[in-house]
Amino acid sequence: MSKIPDTLFYSKEHEWVKVEENGLCTVGITDYAQSKLGDVVTVDLPKPGDRVEFMKEAANIESFKAVSEVYSPLSGEVVEVNSRLSEDPGAVNSDPYGRGWLFRVRPSNLDGELARLMKAEEYRRLVEGESA
Repeated sequence: MSKIPDTLFYSKEHEWVKVEENGLCTVGITDYAQSKLGDVVTVDLPKPGDRVEFMKEAANIESFKAVSEVYSPLSGEVVEVNSRLSEDPGAVNSDPYGRGWLFRVRPSNLDGELARLMKAEEYRRLVEGESA
């Protein structure tokens, strides 16, 4: 069973969002998503200053199996990316909710877009349905 932290928000495409105390939001892919991808070999991230749009492609993750798009679960400005992933893309596999985070966004419509994402319990049901 995949790990699904209760404090995060989730998209149907298996991205997660953590709302930070400073108002920024950290984005990554879920444990379920990384397990389906297999071993991650490269991560292509947006650049600080880029604008991302709700559920539009923002990054790519390449594994031995395929290249997968990552959709931004929030609209806003990218303020930071996880540059450590260029040396250690496997952190997406080993610690998807920690060292494997992808980018941070200054959201432009936080409340409206969080309302369109899932809480942990709803995401658990989605994953269980896909795994059945």
